[in-house]
Amino acid sequence: MSVPHYPLQINGDIVETDETLEVRSPATGELVATVAKGGAAEIDAAVAAAKAADKSGVWRNTPPAERAAIINTVAASLAGRIEELAALQSRENGATIRVTGALHVGLSIANMQSVAAQTLEYEFEKAGPEIGPVPAEGILRREPLGVVGAIVPWNIPLLTIVWKVTPALAAGNTVVLKPDEHAPLLALELMKEFEVAGLPKGVLTVVVGDGHDAGARLSQHPDVRKVGFTGSTEVGKSILGASADNMKRVTLELGGKGPNILLDDADLDVAIDGAIYACMANNGEACEAGTRLLVPSERKDEIVERLVARVATMKIGDPLELATDIGPLITAEQRDRVLAHIAKAQTQGAKVAIGGSAPAGDEFANGYFVEPTILTDVTPEMTVACEEVFGPVLSVLSYETVEEAVAIANDTEYGLSAGVWGTDEARVLDVARQLEAGMVYVNDWHVLHPAYPFGGYKQSGLGREGGPNALDQYTEQKYISVDRSGGVENKAYGLVLGTPA
Repeated sequence: MSVPHYPLQINGDIVETDETLEVRSPATGELVATVAKGGAAEIDAAVAAAKAADKSGVWRNTPPAERAAIINTVAASLAGRIEELAALQSRENGATIRVTGALHVGLSIANMQSVAAQTLEYEFEKAGPEIGPVPAEGILRREPLGVVGAIVPWNIPLLTIVWKVTPALAAGNTVVLKPDEHAPLLALELMKEFEVAGLPKGVLTVVVGDGHDAGARLSQHPDVRKVGFTGSTEVGKSILGASADNMKRVTLELGGKGPNILLDDADLDVAIDGAIYACMANNGEACEAGTRLLVPSERKDEIVERLVARVATMKIGDPLELATDIGPLITAEQRDRVLAHIAKAQTQGAKVAIGGSAPAGDEFANGYFVEPTILTDVTPEMTVACEEVFGPVLSVLSYETVEEAVAIANDTEYGLSAGVWGTDEARVLDVARQLEAGMVYVNDWHVLHPAYPFGGYKQSGLGREGGPNALDQYTEQKYISVDRSGGVENKAYGLVLGTPA
């Protein structure tokens, strides 16, 4: 079976570069595809094409209904390819097939359809109230920003792409997309779909390259008017700094350290599975995962016992098998980083209740696997309770009072997600309202929906993605005042300038 190769395509032209990237399965090491690697020069060419397309008006002047139709066409085509694309994603980044089908591809399609529907109803121009004291009218417009840069990670690439690219295109912008070099294939497949759907050349370009070269150039480029980024807080800060030169708009969806509070009346028959799902879905490689489980001290032993029993049933292995719960991490470096976090937690006093190692066996020899792990006796100051691990590692912390639990939950530089479990809805909602996070889940987790925004407090980012105002993030507001007073002598400026002699 031949391995597919993806060249770059800039302004409608096929571009091969001096360096080729190999995309390999993190489960087996198998070569999945090769991709032409771009750098700063290719970013410059892509931005130039995007700027030319923007200035020509070929896309920004396309009626919104036609822009929405193209987005819906692409969404429909992706819907016909869910199984194929889900498998490609699993082979590329190791997420299990159950997750890639429903979350990576399925939710991406739903978000595209939502944005297309918003585009049909969006008020790109509307009349405002009459302006006194003279007969004048205000017109309010929403206009595209111009060239938008999008930089996305490897963990859930298609969804993070769709959150940026779809509203940017719907608003009439042109886009240069830089996917992570470890998982670029669905970005390239998406670009093919837009091309087939009739998107004009230069309007969307995908340049695959590393962050230090291609990503840095895109975030610094003087002709890019906005950057949408999902990734680490550290890189997000560098993008924010790079935006200063030309006052770029930025949307930054960054790291998280989600606290998940089990109240003393939580239904453990539901909450145990929920806590594991909150942390370990997508192999634990999710910024909004619930990685800190806060439990009442009087129920700690019971909760840990039930967590361990449930984790012991989880299957680690081939992400393409439906029975698999935990697939490989993205790279050997990420696996080693997660294992180092576990080891450091132990030196700081935490205990491994289950897991804690790379699994043994020939079937794991060529992959980057980490056992699903429960750490107990974790305290708030430990590194594992403060830093993002990005792997299947759940830290269990104890609390004495609900007030203490809330204080521990909020004592972090992050504020992306949080959760509360309990049977007294009024009490649960009272706790939820006290948590400093952009998304708070009650008796559930990972409930992402196109109707609701995604984003965080504090160092978890700036702005929101998705939701009912998705296009606002990719438009500029303009106010036009139209004076219709004609020859009326008492114009407002006459009161200031006086009457000519």
